[in-house]
Amino acid sequence: MSAKKRNLRKHNTNKDHQNMAEIRHIGASSLEADLFEGQYPTPEGMAYNSYIILDEKVAVLDTADAIVGERWKERLGAALGGRKPDYLVVQHLEPDHSALIGWFAEQYPEATVVLSARASQMLPQFFRGTSFKMRPVKEGDTLSLGQYELRFIMAPMVHWPEVMVSYEATSQSLFSADAFGKFGVVSDEGEDSDPWAESARRYYYNICGKYGVQVQALLKKASGLDIKTVYPLHGPTLRGEILAKAMAHYANWSTWTPEHEGVVVAYASIHGNTAAAALRFAEMLRERGVDVATVDLTRTEVSYALAEVMDWRRAVFFSSSYDGGLFPPMENLLLHLQAKGYNGRSVALVENGSWAPCAAKEMRKIVEQMKNISIMEPVVTIKTTPDAANMVALGQMAEALKNSI
Repeated sequence: MSAKKRNLRKHNTNKDHQNMAEIRHIGASSLEADLFEGQYPTPEGMAYNSYIILDEKVAVLDTADAIVGERWKERLGAALGGRKPDYLVVQHLEPDHSALIGWFAEQYPEATVVLSARASQMLPQFFRGTSFKMRPVKEGDTLSLGQYELRFIMAPMVHWPEVMVSYEATSQSLFSADAFGKFGVVSDEGEDSDPWAESARRYYYNICGKYGVQVQALLKKASGLDIKTVYPLHGPTLRGEILAKAMAHYANWSTWTPEHEGVVVAYASIHGNTAAAALRFAEMLRERGVDVATVDLTRTEVSYALAEVMDWRRAVFFSSSYDGGLFPPMENLLLHLQAKGYNGRSVALVENGSWAPCAAKEMRKIVEQMKNISIMEPVVTIKTTPDAANMVALGQMAEALKNSI
């Protein structure tokens, strides 16, 4: 772990000093975890959170990824202090949280695995030949640990079908599975000094973005609970002002509500001419007082580009034509936007091609499959470099965008 992370301020565990009930973070982080879900770069590493409730009964909430397996086992053993766990609560079966379930079942065969009914059907797929003492639960079921009691809330498709979250009323704690997570490592106490929203936005739109309706359903359930602390499976423990802001962000993100009313200019350029036109167009917008962001799709990994484009009400896509179709960096972005439910936006299209411009036609095919997307007309077609007519057309497009805000 980096020195920056090691020097984070330590905090007291969520402990009720009038009794022995205690919640501890026993997860582990890895700076070697450079790719999440096999596709999302994590240059700041990744946290694989796990929690233990020490009460009259002991409950472990989720395990961890194999990459931090040995560290997790050490932290579990230290937290147990010679006790044996009574329960393993499995909120999410994705392997970055479930990799140690088989080991746990062999190490503590008397412990009961508490999980959703759907998860109980799926668990044997992950651990062939392993026996489990399972207790499937449904919405509203509870698990008494002594002073603390967990109530289970089903959260299907946030972002797998078997997901559930757990609420503990005495400590006002929500164990939120993959919801409210972010990329990056945390301290051994589950803390993180980095800003939450930027990384959490990329995490949300790429991991949960397709399932906004289901996230809204979970938020509705959460709104009826007194929540003081959120314990996610990735990222820092959330409380206070940061928690309030996280709830507000999720309310927006899950309805695909953009945070900026201006324009994002996303461009995919082979040799630089399309990029030059896009950057000149961005200046036209700024000259008109429009808030603008630019994204070079040839140099920006698609998960970052997607989060940026999702953040704006209006988008202009500049793309070179390629092999009689669309330049792959632009195609990649648009297909990801479609998959993650991009909707409720206004977009404009600019194509470039030296002899047979065709990018706009291919962009339109993808965009028209998205919901509630308004495509501004006319499309601007450039042949290699903008001529005088192109510059007039781009100026008119910039003016139309300004007037739409």
